Amino acid sequence: MIAELGHFALILAFTVSLYQMTVPLVGASRGLTGWMDSARPAALAQFLLTGLSFAALTHAFVTSDFSLKLVYENSHTAKPLLYKITGVWGNHEGSMLLWVLILALFGAAAAAFGDNLPPSLRARVLAVQAAIGAAFYAFIIFTSNPFLRLANPPFDGRDLNPLLQDPGLAFHPPFLYLGYVGLSMTFSFAVAALIEGRVDAAWARWVRPWTLAAWMFLTIGIALGSWWAYYELGWGGFWFWDPVENASFMPWLLAAALLHSAIVVEKREALKSWTVLLAIMAFGFSMIGTFIVRSGVITSVHSFASDPARGVFILGILAVFVGGALTLYAARAGAMTARGVFSPVSREGALVLNNVLLAVSAFVVFVGTMWPLLAEMLWDRKLSVGEPFFNKAFTPFMIVLALVLPLGAIMPWKRATLTRVLRPLRGALVFALAVALLVFAVSTGRSAIAVIGAGLGAWLIAGSVADLISRTGSSGLGRLVRLPRADWGKAIAHAGLGVTFIGVGLLTAWQTEDIRVARIDQPFEVAGYQITLRAVDEVQGPNYVSTMARLDVARGGRAVTTLSPEKRVYPVQAMPTTEAAIDNGFFRDIYLVIGDAQPDGGWAVRSYVKPFANWIWAGSILMALGGVVSLTDRRYRVAAGAGRRRASAVPAE
Repeated sequence: MIAELGHFALILAFTVSLYQMTVPLVGASRGLTGWMDSARPAALAQFLLTGLSFAALTHAFVTSDFSLKLVYENSHTAKPLLYKITGVWGNHEGSMLLWVLILALFGAAAAAFGDNLPPSLRARVLAVQAAIGAAFYAFIIFTSNPFLRLANPPFDGRDLNPLLQDPGLAFHPPFLYLGYVGLSMTFSFAVAALIEGRVDAAWARWVRPWTLAAWMFLTIGIALGSWWAYYELGWGGFWFWDPVENASFMPWLLAAALLHSAIVVEKREALKSWTVLLAIMAFGFSMIGTFIVRSGVITSVHSFASDPARGVFILGILAVFVGGALTLYAARAGAMTARGVFSPVSREGALVLNNVLLAVSAFVVFVGTMWPLLAEMLWDRKLSVGEPFFNKAFTPFMIVLALVLPLGAIMPWKRATLTRVLRPLRGALVFALAVALLVFAVSTGRSAIAVIGAGLGAWLIAGSVADLISRTGSSGLGRLVRLPRADWGKAIAHAGLGVTFIGVGLLTAWQTEDIRVARIDQPFEVAGYQITLRAVDEVQGPNYVSTMARLDVARGGRAVTTLSPEKRVYPVQAMPTTEAAIDNGFFRDIYLVIGDAQPDGGWAVRSYVKPFANWIWAGSILMALGGVVSLTDRRYRVAAGAGRRRASAVPAE
């Protein structure tokens, strides 16, 4: 009964979305206040109904209701409660329900906190948001119904993919979807502005917090996925340039570009056309990611579905919304004239360069991701585009971006001179060069990546500090504390990027790997650490059987830690997984993996010493924290002021 209630609530939400996408839009075009205002209760009702549907599906997973086909295929009574809950979105149908729930959540948030928006713009934004929702409700109801019943319910289920039974993967998809779907709000604002014929500073101020929130959630989601791949898959890496990894990275790059571009629109009324295009394309690339994961064009632990019919449906949604938005953009782009005039050497110029670098980087990732798929589909040719391509084609743009960021952050608007800009950055430049030289001194004969990564990371961190100090003038600490939170957020995010640069550079260049057959009580050395295999035991887990090793790690005769890597087998799916054991440290990780038993009585052991590994995710945390701090800036909460002051703005600016 509860499942049927959830199904009915989903159909009602679909019906409400159809109302919300039509009536407020007609009301906005005819100036009917009541019709426009009806978008708000409709958005709230849609969220409540979708939430009820999601709660019903969650109840079915928690109670192991195997009369539901989805529960039978993705759960098991012996599975821990956490993974019963996360099993709700650990599959195609449930993850799509989470997708539309988050979509409805953003629409409800815009309705609840959109008092400061002009009524016509708010109505159009909510109508476009509802149109996206209606398309995906139809997709779920007609092709991916999570509430299908089995005529003869079995006693137990098939269990969830063991690789997904992990805390990292439990929280990774929700954050990633908050980012993906959050970009739908920027898309809705862009389309609503194109329909209304007005893109101005007030519009940019309204768009920025939604973009920032989406970018922040994407940052957390990508970092969680990278962290999971690092410790769960047992291969010791943090980024594989997998098509699905790239599918989340491309909208992240475009969202970052949109954030910086919207600043120019808000401050200088320039780059309007480009900013609207970025808003459309950022969500478009989120849709491309949805297509890649659910179309069956790839086989990956990340992919949810292998049904081409579903892929065609999503491709149709992508074509209608992105194609329609681009058509509207083409019709309106000529009217979006820029007011602000600026010199190439100015903050505007630096932000334009920032946008070019980020957009081209996203295009490079797109080509590297899609080309093998296109080659196979069109010419039946198997191509491999992997790390070497991305290192050569993508990395140079990131190097230039890192060089430019501190300069652009400190430049004045409209016009600047490099000599004056470099003056407050002299200390940062000296610090960055000193760090680079130090790393060079201790990395003789190794890759230059360490020197470049450490130098650029130090430049970004020190540049962020110099930027904050330059804004205080002669006021000292008091003025520093009173700086707008957006300035603090920007500095924290840029510094976080610097920390990640250092982590990636030093880990890539300095890590040590050792693969050998280890024998009980026979120590071996890796990068100055003595590692000894003490025992290998069979351990029974809640829904798996584990082969668990115990390895002692020492340095200079002193014990450092004892680690217990595992090889697990999940009987229900008869699938093995590797569980690395990691001793995390501020400056290094010791990373051990147990392999198969050898005929001579030994065990295969992979050992890594990974310098500065945790700096990669610490930098991601700082970037996300910078987004949180910026979102608390009072100016984001009072964007209405800009709107009311500009109520008489000239149309189609």
